[in-house]
Amino acid sequence: MNQPTVRLHYAWIVAAVTFFILLIGAGIRSAPGVFMVPVEQEFGWSRSSISVALSINLLLYGLVGPFSAAVMDRFGIRRITIFALLLLALGTSLTTWMNASWHLALLWGIVVGLGSGCTASVLGAVIANRWFVKQRGLVMGILTASGATGQLLFLPLLASLAESEGWRSASWIISSVALAMVPVVWIWMRDYPRDKGLHAYGAIGDTEQEQGGSAQNPFRTAIAGLVRGMRSLDFWLLAGSFFICGLSTNGLIGTHFIAACVDHGIPAVTAASMLALIGIFDIIGTTFSGWLSDRFNSRWLLFWYYCLRGISLMLLPYALNSTAFALGMFIVFYGLDWVATVPPTVKLSSDIFGSQQGSVMYGWIFTAHQIGAAVAAYGGGLVYSMLNSYFFMFLVAGVFCILASLMVMRIGKVTPGAVASQNM
Repeated sequence: MNQPTVRLHYAWIVAAVTFFILLIGAGIRSAPGVFMVPVEQEFGWSRSSISVALSINLLLYGLVGPFSAAVMDRFGIRRITIFALLLLALGTSLTTWMNASWHLALLWGIVVGLGSGCTASVLGAVIANRWFVKQRGLVMGILTASGATGQLLFLPLLASLAESEGWRSASWIISSVALAMVPVVWIWMRDYPRDKGLHAYGAIGDTEQEQGGSAQNPFRTAIAGLVRGMRSLDFWLLAGSFFICGLSTNGLIGTHFIAACVDHGIPAVTAASMLALIGIFDIIGTTFSGWLSDRFNSRWLLFWYYCLRGISLMLLPYALNSTAFALGMFIVFYGLDWVATVPPTVKLSSDIFGSQQGSVMYGWIFTAHQIGAAVAAYGGGLVYSMLNSYFFMFLVAGVFCILASLMVMRIGKVTPGAVASQNM
């Protein structure tokens, strides 16, 4: 008797395509950290003026999130993702001809910011909510870890190219990679499980998220989500803690870590390799965080993540001035924690606001994350210009992380039934 063939659920193919989209988006997003010093040296622009463009990029990276979630619901994931990849390819290629600081703000700030905003973790949240019921937290952890994988693959390569061939060659590489991903998305990405005659992975029947696109104006959907969120203390706690998350990761370390290492006599390629090494540990930490968020109270997970991150940031100035072992310990502990906050934050958003509105609400919470990143990206450059040191920014970011660890313990305390089903 023949054994029944076990077929791979198409949700995993969609998740794999999404992983590579997020990987490429993260690689492009992290490129300015490599380009900052070469651009500063070539054009003579101040670090604070360069940081303006990077802060615009980070701000749009987050602000686009809730609208992209609503637009994807209206027009489809595949179309919007292809549009985003084309924007990334266009913006990064045109930077090779820039000769004024406002060109950098327009291209890396606005064009790349808009494109990367549609390939941010909000896309991962939409895919996880729409295609998965079983193992949703684990999938969100894996998709979030793709950002670290992007750093791991792109940063050393880009740093090496920028040093040997110039930063323009590196820009052409990432532009070509984004363009090459377009046919992959067109062939294998699908908007809903029903497009393949399936239910979401682990679902018995249709879920709220796979019924079909919304006919409502996506702008109205996004704004309605914001209005709903502003009336909720839980939203402010989630958004406030995620603001600090962005401030202490993408904005500060993602943008200024390489420059800080160069200031301490560490070569740029070595510094980029260390940032990529942080990405290795982040893949482990974030994937494990997704597994934990399916099993444990997300508030307690966030408490420990923020607390440990704060301690590591406050010790970073001493590690930079100390031995390689001390800096290595920072890379391990900070790396495990880098974006481990995302899976439990997505889960709390879905638990509190419902699975149907969860992606849009998380989009606004992620906007707060990127506002924090933009503040740190610009603030780090400004403080460096004033003090010629990053010491103060590292210390302040650490203190804010400790504050975030206290904030998250109040999430769900005033919402009847919210996260009540989670057990320690």
